[in-house]
Amino acid sequence: MADPTPEKLSPIALHKALDRIWRTGPGWQRLSAVNHTVLGKRFMLTAFVFFAIGGLLAMLIRAQLATPDSAFVGPEIYNQLFSMHGTVMMFLFAIPMLEGLAIYLLPKMLGARDLAFPRLTAYGYWCYLFGGTIIVASMLFGVAPNSGWFMYTPLSSQPYTPGINADIWLLGVTFVEISAVSAAVEITVSVLKLRAPGMSLDRMPLFAWYMLVTALMMVFGFPPLILGSTLLELERAFDLPFFDPTRGGDPLLWQHLFWLFGHPEVYIIFLPAAGVLSTIIPVFAQRQIVGYHAIIAAIVALAFLSFGLWVHHMFTVGIPHLALAFFSAASALVAIPTAVQIFAWLATLAHGKPRFDIPMLYVTGFFLVFVIGGLTGVMLAMVPFDQQAHDSYFVVAHLHYVLVGGFVFPMLAAIYFWLPHITGRETMHRISVPAFWLIFVGFNLTFFMMHLTGLMGMPRRIYTYPSNFGWDWLNLLSSVGGFILTMGFALFAVDMILQFRFGRRFRRNIWKAATLDWAMPTRPPSYAFASLPRIDKRADAIDPDSLGAQLAAGHGYLGFARKGRMETLGVDMTTGRLEHVVILPRPTYLPLVSAALTGAMVLCLLFKLYPLALLFALATLASFFFWAARTGSTADEGPIDVGRGEQALPDTEVDGPTPWWAMVFTLAANGTLFASLVFGALYLWLIAPGWPPAEIASGDIWLVGATLLLVVAAGLMRWVNGLNRSGKAFMPVLMATLAIDLAALGMFSATLLMLPDPTTHAHIATVAALIGYSWLHAFGGFALGLHAVLKARNGYVSARRSLSPRLAGLWHDYTAVTGVVGGALVLLMPALIGMLEGVR
Repeated sequence: MADPTPEKLSPIALHKALDRIWRTGPGWQRLSAVNHTVLGKRFMLTAFVFFAIGGLLAMLIRAQLATPDSAFVGPEIYNQLFSMHGTVMMFLFAIPMLEGLAIYLLPKMLGARDLAFPRLTAYGYWCYLFGGTIIVASMLFGVAPNSGWFMYTPLSSQPYTPGINADIWLLGVTFVEISAVSAAVEITVSVLKLRAPGMSLDRMPLFAWYMLVTALMMVFGFPPLILGSTLLELERAFDLPFFDPTRGGDPLLWQHLFWLFGHPEVYIIFLPAAGVLSTIIPVFAQRQIVGYHAIIAAIVALAFLSFGLWVHHMFTVGIPHLALAFFSAASALVAIPTAVQIFAWLATLAHGKPRFDIPMLYVTGFFLVFVIGGLTGVMLAMVPFDQQAHDSYFVVAHLHYVLVGGFVFPMLAAIYFWLPHITGRETMHRISVPAFWLIFVGFNLTFFMMHLTGLMGMPRRIYTYPSNFGWDWLNLLSSVGGFILTMGFALFAVDMILQFRFGRRFRRNIWKAATLDWAMPTRPPSYAFASLPRIDKRADAIDPDSLGAQLAAGHGYLGFARKGRMETLGVDMTTGRLEHVVILPRPTYLPLVSAALTGAMVLCLLFKLYPLALLFALATLASFFFWAARTGSTADEGPIDVGRGEQALPDTEVDGPTPWWAMVFTLAANGTLFASLVFGALYLWLIAPGWPPAEIASGDIWLVGATLLLVVAAGLMRWVNGLNRSGKAFMPVLMATLAIDLAALGMFSATLLMLPDPTTHAHIATVAALIGYSWLHAFGGFALGLHAVLKARNGYVSARRSLSPRLAGLWHDYTAVTGVVGGALVLLMPALIGMLEGVR
C-alpha cells in the first residue's frame, strides 16, 4: 500500500526536522560520523597533515644535498627520507586529497544528499588514517621504508632489505589502497545512480565526469599494485619466490605490476585537478566552458591511453625494440587529449570576460608549470632521450613539474575557491598574493635547476656527491628554492587559519558560480539540500541563487522528513529518469570498529603473528555482518511519495539498487586483480630465467572436483533466485549451496596440501596462488550465502526484496568463472612448460 504523503513543513521547521535526522552528534559521537560533508573535510585535513610531513622530509633532503660531501644525514637515513617523501606524497596526500574533495563536493554538485554508501566512506577514512599512521610512525622507530617509493625488487626482497622496513610499506600501502578502492567504488556508483532527477549523463557538470572517469581508473588501476604488494609480502614472509630469478621468479614482474598501477596513477591524480580547472575557469571567465563534449571525449581517451603506457617507465630494462616503438608512440599520443583540454580552457578565457582573483593566480601558475612538465614528458617519451636521462635528476624535475603543476596548483586554486563554501567566510587577500608568489618562485627555483643537474649527469637517489662535477651551485640554488617554497606554504597555512578566524561571513554563491553546490546555504547544512532539484538543462548553467531559495523552501523532491529516515533519490544511469528512493544508514561506530580490527590484522601480519592475524581477519568479517544486520526492510512498501506529485519504489524493491552496482564494480576490480595474477603466471612461464622447474605441479582430481563444485554452486544460486522471484520456498536449495561451498573449500584445501613445496620454484608458488585465490572466493561465497540465510530468517527477503540472495548469486557466478579459468591454467601448465622447453 502506498505510503501517505508526509506533512508539509515550513522552511524553518523543515530545516530543524532534517537536521535532527542527518546531523552528527557532539563529543564522542563524532567518531560515528558517516556524513559526506564531515568525512570529506576529514579526508582533506588529514591529507594536509601528511602533506606537511612529506614537505618536512623534502626539506631534510634538500638540506643534505645543498652542499657536496655533506654529513647532515647518513645514507641509511637518507634512503628512508626519500622513500618516505615519495610514499607520503603519492599515497597519503595526493590520492586521499582528491578523494576528500570528491566526497565533499560530488553529492552537492549532483543534487543528492549524500554518497551511496556513507558507512563505506567512514570505513575508508579510518583505514586511510590507521594505514598512514603506521607508515609515518615507522620513522620514529628508525624502521621506515628505505627502498624507494616504488619498492623495486630485488632491492626490496628479504636478502637485500632485512627487517620490517619494506613490510611496513607493503602492508601499510595495501591498507591505504583498500581505502582508495572502496572510495572509487563509492564514487562510481554515486555519480551513476545518485543524481538529481533529470540530470542525464550529458547534463552532468564536468567535475562529475572527471571524477567518474578517475574512479573507474582507480577500480581498474589499483588492483595490480595490491596484487604485487601481496606477492612481494608473501615472498618476504613465506619465501615464495615470485621475484627471485634463482628460483624461476623475475624482478621485472614487480616493475610490470607496479607500473600497471603507477602510470595510470599520474592521470588519476591529474584528472580531478583538471576537473577543478574545468569548474573554476568558466566562473572567472564569466561564460560556459568551451568544448564541453570534446573535453568529455578527451578525458575518456586519456583514461584508455594511460593504461597502455606503463612500459614508458621501463625503456632501459631490455624491452624488445618493437615494443619500445609502440610504447614510445603511445606515450607521445597522450599529449593530444591533454592538449584538447588545455586549448578548451584557454578558449574559454579568450571568449569570456576574465576577472582575476586568488584562484586564478594558481590557475595561471598551473598553465606555466604544467606545460613545461608536459613538454619534458614528451622528451622522455622518446626512447633515445629517455635512455640518456633515465634515473637522473631530469626525471625528478619532470615528475614534480607534472604532479605539482598538474595537481598541487589546481588544488590550491580549489581551496581558495571552495574554502568559503566550507567555512561560510570570505577569503582574506592580504597575504594570499605573497603566498602565491613565494610558492611559484620557490617551486621553479627548486625544480628547474634539477633539469640542468640531470642533464649534467647527476643520478637520483644519491645521498651526497663530490664537488668536482659542476653540480654544486645548482644544488645550492635548488635547496634555497626549496626553503622559499616552504615559506610560501607556511604563509598559505596562516592565510587559511586567518580566514577561518577573521573572514567576513556571507550568505551564498560568493563567486557567482552556476553549479548546484552553491545552491545551498554556506556553510552547508548536514542534509545538503532541504529538497532535491529537478534538472532540465546542463547542470553547470543553472542559477543557484533562485534555485537555492526554492529548494530551501521545500519545493523540490523529498521536501519533508519521513519516519526519521535519511532519504535521497536514485536515477537511471544514462537518462537521469527518477527510479527509486535510496534509504541511507544512520551514524554508527561500526566503520571505526571494522577499521580498527583491520588495522590490528595488519599489525599482526607486520609482526608475523599469523594466528592472531587470522582471528582479527575473521573478526573484521564478522563486523561486516553487523553492518548489514538491520539494513533493508521487513515488509514490502510499494511506491512512496517523493514530492512534486510523483512516487517511486524504495531501493529495497528495485532490480538495480546501489549495493548491487557496488558489487558489480567491486568484482570488476577483483577481476583486474585476477587477470594480473594470470598475467604474472604466464609472464614467469614465458620470460623468467630458471625454467623449466625441476618439479611440476600438475593439478589433480581434487582440483577438478573443486572447480566443478564452484560451477554447481553458481547454478544452485541462480535456482535460489529464480525460486525467490516466483515466491516459492528457496531455503533448502540455499542450504544445499552452502554445503557445496564447504565441499569445494575442502577439496581446494586438499589440493593445496598435496602441492610440492612452493618455496622451491616460482611455478609452484604461482599455482598455489591461483588455487588460494579460488579458495578465498569459495569462502566468500559461503559467507555471502550464510548472510542471505540470516537475512531471510529475519524477514528481510521476499520476492520483491531480493538483494541478499542476488548479491550471493553474483559472487558465485564470478567465483565459478575465475575458478574455471584458474583451474584450467593449472591443469594446462605441464603442457605449456613442455612446449616452452622445446623452444628454449
